[in-house]
Amino acid sequence: MFSAEGVLNWGVVSAQFAIIAAGACLLMIAGEFDLSVGSMIGFSGIVIALMSVTWGFPMWVAIITAFIVAIAIGWLNGYLVIRTGLPSFIVTLAFLYILRGLTIFAAIATTNKTIIGGIRDKAEGDWLAALFGGKILNGLFVWLADLGLIGKFVAGSRAGQPIVDGVPMLIVWALILIVFAHVLLTRTQFGNWIYASGGDAQAARYTGVPVDRVKILMFMFTAFCATVFATCQVMEFGSAAADRGLLKEFEAIISVVIGGALLTGGYGSVIGAALGALIFEVVQQGLFFAGVESSLFRVFLGGILLLAVILNTYIRRIITGER
Repeated sequence: MFSAEGVLNWGVVSAQFAIIAAGACLLMIAGEFDLSVGSMIGFSGIVIALMSVTWGFPMWVAIITAFIVAIAIGWLNGYLVIRTGLPSFIVTLAFLYILRGLTIFAAIATTNKTIIGGIRDKAEGDWLAALFGGKILNGLFVWLADLGLIGKFVAGSRAGQPIVDGVPMLIVWALILIVFAHVLLTRTQFGNWIYASGGDAQAARYTGVPVDRVKILMFMFTAFCATVFATCQVMEFGSAAADRGLLKEFEAIISVVIGGALLTGGYGSVIGAALGALIFEVVQQGLFFAGVESSLFRVFLGGILLLAVILNTYIRRIITGER
């Protein structure tokens, strides 16, 4: 588990959780939820695949289009929540089904299948695809392997090459988004607005905070994070599938809650959410290596989620002096 390849395995999955948790964290602190994140991942991946593989557009055009469409849907989520006064739980739950249905329909209607391959060939040499599907620091890992700090393959076509040959862009994106969201939340006026919007929206409005704009922008950022995840995923697998992202919205919320954020909004941290994502995956991998039945992880997950919510609520009451 703690060998170089083992760390890479759970590091990649933790990075997946961290990417979507970064957006979910800011949105939850602002007092809202987005349950359409998982469907957004599958939807964005299919948009990229259809535009590049099926319709022949350059990969960079497909990626940019996917981001534009996803962010527009994020704006629509936020706009409907603000204008209708409906709970974000209801609005985004509706979009969870709408996006999943559109994803499956679009894939079948255009290609007669729900998995679209050929993305790796279309991404070859594309400048934007390399930002999502490549690896960095390759030379460093070759040097570490030569020093004997990292193992090498001893047979096959990759004999002599390091087992870990670089840091995937998925991990790089996770670090970028975590740092960006943390700085935004803790070092800017906008970060104060996020806390105020989730803590007491009406009081925030009285003090001049543009609560509606803050919440809509957080929905858009959550959609952006989901599309980053989707783009990295299709570049890694070389294909897009209509069922990708299933239940990812709950994994994002779980990571954020484990990291100390309150479901009621107004309290939390991005670093906590990132640690929550790391804890989530390390425990999952640890149970696997310990030989625990995989289905019991869901039992553990439910228990740790309940415990985290109770603990977070208790801490908030101590801080605020509530009974």
